[in-house]
Amino acid sequence: MRANRAGLAVADNVCGKEVELPGIVGTSVFKVFDLEVARAGLNMKESTENGFDPVEVNVKTRSRGHAHPGSTPIHLNMVADHKTVRLLGAQMVGREGVAHCINAIAVALHSQMTMEQFVQCDLA
Repeated sequence: MRANRAGLAVADNVCGKEVELPGIVGTSVFKVFDLEVARAGLNMKESTENGFDPVEVNVKTRSRGHAHPGSTPIHLNMVADHKTVRLLGAQMVGREGVAHCINAIAVALHSQMTMEQFVQCDLA
């Protein structure tokens, strides 16, 4: 996605529309057999290496709401800065829904949300 965004920015600049690329949070999704694996932002090690005081929480949730049959487990690891409570990154794995869920986290990272702001988002 970074290459796509960079290409669009180059094209806009060549055509006279000044565009800057603000950066990325490194969102990626891939499939390993029947599992979806995703990440966005920094993990614990990367957070420490970049000068943060990271804390992490591991959450086991479901791929669908409790009223919807057929949900499967999703394992989520979230990393935040201890001092500012700013969300720094997340890693997820599950059989379904992971690829869609990581997008909300990517938007929160791009917006530099704190954990308190993120948990108040009205998501489906």
